[in-house]
Amino acid sequence: MKRTLIILFAAILGLTACNKFEKGEGDMTYKIYKSEGKPKIQEGDFIKFNGIQMIETKDGDSTLVNTYDNERPAFFPVTKSMFKGDLVSALKLLGEGDSASFKLNLDSMAKYSGQPKPAEAKNNYATFTVKIEKVLHKVANEADSVFENKKRDFYKAEYEVLIAKNKANEAAKIAKYIADNDLKITTTASGLNYIIEAPGNAVRAELTDTILVDYTGQFTNKKADGKINVFDTSNAAIAKEAGIYSPMAQYAARPLVLGQLPAGFAEGVKMIGIGGKIKIIIPSKLGYGENGGGPINPFTPLVFDIELKSIIKPSAVAAGSR
Repeated sequence: MKRTLIILFAAILGLTACNKFEKGEGDMTYKIYKSEGKPKIQEGDFIKFNGIQMIETKDGDSTLVNTYDNERPAFFPVTKSMFKGDLVSALKLLGEGDSASFKLNLDSMAKYSGQPKPAEAKNNYATFTVKIEKVLHKVANEADSVFENKKRDFYKAEYEVLIAKNKANEAAKIAKYIADNDLKITTTASGLNYIIEAPGNAVRAELTDTILVDYTGQFTNKKADGKINVFDTSNAAIAKEAGIYSPMAQYAARPLVLGQLPAGFAEGVKMIGIGGKIKIIIPSKLGYGENGGGPINPFTPLVFDIELKSIIKPSAVAAGSR
């Protein structure tokens, strides 16, 4: 189902150039693809939706956000519009089950949100393609405290569904990634899957050591555009290709205390020496577990490509800090 939705939305985005958009509030234009005829979203409602945000650049379309790639729908409290033709204005045209595309003014978004306009934008519009999954409507004259409790219950129930789905699908995700990439893996007693691409020298890191590593971390599912789904990397070129590049990030081999890393990452690093390279597929029990963290959902397996550059002993780290 998820893949079908991704393909559907990709097709919708491809058609936006030839489908006529209608005029909405302010500078907003819109195209509704599906309407279930349910009550429209109103100020005060709480919604769950999936969406894709794109801008046009000189190199083609660039995806800024894709909740399908993240396998995590967005939850959004519908507040007062910040300006005519903003995202809230657009969402109010829809009800539960509806899908549409909107073009919103980037200058206005930057002015009222405080977020800078993307420097690479070719024109002054961002395209949002959304599907409204569920709507929790605020009843007229309902006390805010009562509705806040409903929102918490709604979010908790939906999040528990996400967790249960991830837990049930984790083993299949790992198996699919291995099969799709035709990997000849070895599995440790702990459940870590790995391929040693280069063993490195005979020196092995201990948990108290600081390691200097180049690495790329990705999810097992590919993005809607078919590219690998990278969430972190020490390689600037990979970060730019994946659309996660940040000028504030350090793109070079990174110093990390081995004992402070997820158990699966540490186990993999300890199998290689300096100059070694390893690919590891970490089940969530050796990664971020049932809670997840940051962009990583609960019960999410992870893939890391690691190159060990150096091992620094605690005494050397202490001496360097004096």
